[in-house]
Amino acid sequence: MNTSRFKPKFRTLFWVGVVLALAALLVVAFRPQPVQVDIGEITRGPLTVAVRDEARTRARDVYVVSAPVSGRLLRIGNRAGERVEAGAVIAVLQPAPAVFVDERSRQEIQAGVRSAEAALALARAELDGAEARLSYARIEADRAETLFAAQIASQSAVDRARLDVRTAAAAVGNARAGVGVRQAALEAARARLAEPAATGSGARTVAIRAPVSGRVLRVLQESESVVAQGAPVIEIGDPGDLEVVAELLSSDAARISAGAPAVIDAWGGGPALQGGVRQVEPYGFLKVSALGVEEQRVNVVIDPVNPPAAWAAVGHGYRVEVAITVWQAERVVRVPVSALFRDEGHWAVFRVEGRRARLRRVEIGQNNGEFAEVRSGLGPGERVVLHPGQSISDGAAVHARSSQAARR
Repeated sequence: MNTSRFKPKFRTLFWVGVVLALAALLVVAFRPQPVQVDIGEITRGPLTVAVRDEARTRARDVYVVSAPVSGRLLRIGNRAGERVEAGAVIAVLQPAPAVFVDERSRQEIQAGVRSAEAALALARAELDGAEARLSYARIEADRAETLFAAQIASQSAVDRARLDVRTAAAAVGNARAGVGVRQAALEAARARLAEPAATGSGARTVAIRAPVSGRVLRVLQESESVVAQGAPVIEIGDPGDLEVVAELLSSDAARISAGAPAVIDAWGGGPALQGGVRQVEPYGFLKVSALGVEEQRVNVVIDPVNPPAAWAAVGHGYRVEVAITVWQAERVVRVPVSALFRDEGHWAVFRVEGRRARLRRVEIGQNNGEFAEVRSGLGPGERVVLHPGQSISDGAAVHARSSQAARR
């Protein structure tokens, strides 16, 4: 049998098979592989939207005791945390000591003293003249009375003499008042020359008393010092009767109403505490953030609901975090926020159909940062791609990550 004629055919079939095998390998090598993705599920359940921010605690009624007059405040014996009773003396003020006078001012004051002495001498001389005129008027009045009794003087002469007496008496009173004024001016001028040592420790003191019963929250002037009238000295309040104040952005505060529930946590220990909004203050204020951004803030006051024993470790001025509920529902269709993205101005997701990702636009309602309310476009039980990247497009093949597959 002649096999030479079969060799060309065998060789041709061999190379055709090699080429087909290489082509198959190339197709397999360059075939698009499914994209490894995280997959989430659309569920139905409760959804709560809250505004969260830092806050601080404060005693409900804080009394700032101030200095009623200027003077030297003696060292305060009370310490922060001590209990005081209403009417108890918490601080003592002494009149401020006189200050040293420089030479130029001393000469000016001495000239003022001499001027006051001269004015006093002038006033006394005027008083002497007024008293002399009064004495003469009285003599003339007595003479007119005598002549009138002898029917020598007329009634009008007697009346005129009496008027002169009253006028002279008024002039004497005016002159005496002038002497008193000049005397006081002289004493004031001499007092300005008093040396600081002239004000001794025995001077009259002013006692500052506690307006209410409570605990000392803060001592603002611990050391002995000279304070001005109205300077704050000490703060008194009840640290067991606390409220929470949160400085929220005005845009967030506009969504909050009185009575809204709140959760208070990050206070240093124990479970989160419950509270309720008592007031959203009507006046906003400007505050600069740590990044230098000007923000309009509003104070929101929250009353704790838990008994005081739960707040035993919290005091006045502590930092906490609050989450105030602005919207909630028990059963809504929810989608993970990580599955959402914007597509031509609309919200959209990649819905997993079999092994393909299909673009689906959805209508979103409330959003709490973890889940969003689905109003249309998706239903419970459907699966969506979480954290979709640039490698995923409409119709792309997807495959759940191995960790998710193992959990399923």
